[in-house]
Amino acid sequence: MSASSLDARLEAHRHLEFYWFPHTDRVQIKVNDRAPEADFAPLPRWRERVDDDLSANVLFERINRLAAARPTLTPRINQISARALSAREYVDRSYRVFCTRRSVRFVESEYAVPRAALVPVLTELRRWIDRSGATLPFPVEVRFAAADDIWLSTGYDRANAYIAIHQYHRLDHRPYFAAFEAIVAEHAGRPHWGKLHTLDAPRLRALYPRFDDFRAVREAVDPGRTFTNTYLELVLGLGV
Repeated sequence: MSASSLDARLEAHRHLEFYWFPHTDRVQIKVNDRAPEADFAPLPRWRERVDDDLSANVLFERINRLAAARPTLTPRINQISARALSAREYVDRSYRVFCTRRSVRFVESEYAVPRAALVPVLTELRRWIDRSGATLPFPVEVRFAAADDIWLSTGYDRANAYIAIHQYHRLDHRPYFAAFEAIVAEHAGRPHWGKLHTLDAPRLRALYPRFDDFRAVREAVDPGRTFTNTYLELVLGLGV
């Protein structure tokens, strides 16, 4: 998929995301669009069970266990995984389309970068994977969202590509995640607030133009820090 074809797909669909399988040249693409009520045509229950339960959970868990036990098999495993799900099209309620059950345990980090930075980030991430010898059975997930005006939103004042990396819980994620953070740091990457990252208040202030405005509001409405915890102290700081 070239950058120009990706841009065309983004213009054509309301939601688009794709999954790149490390150690391969293959991606899986998923698009979602609003549909009239009259077009309602959900997946058959058997297909839902095969794709979303057996393949995405039971089989994927076994695949990851094999990759953890035999890391050298990971590139071959990913080639198979990238071809595992065949194309499908259906119309259903939004909560059934966007919400999926995941029983395979993993750790995850996700950063938002300006859309123009997507190709450089993925290119450098692939170079690191090739150089490092890391074995990564989970795909890299990429999605997109428009800009907004929420002060501490990752989309504040810019349209983003969101790049999420994962590692199976039985494998060490730390070298991979550290390399990823170093790469996105060169492109003003903003971390997902609820996923793994190491950024603190001074580094986040540089990424959010209204950071101190938010902290001032926090001081005004919660001066006694009723609503705080160790994580918020890290990302918002201890003082005003």
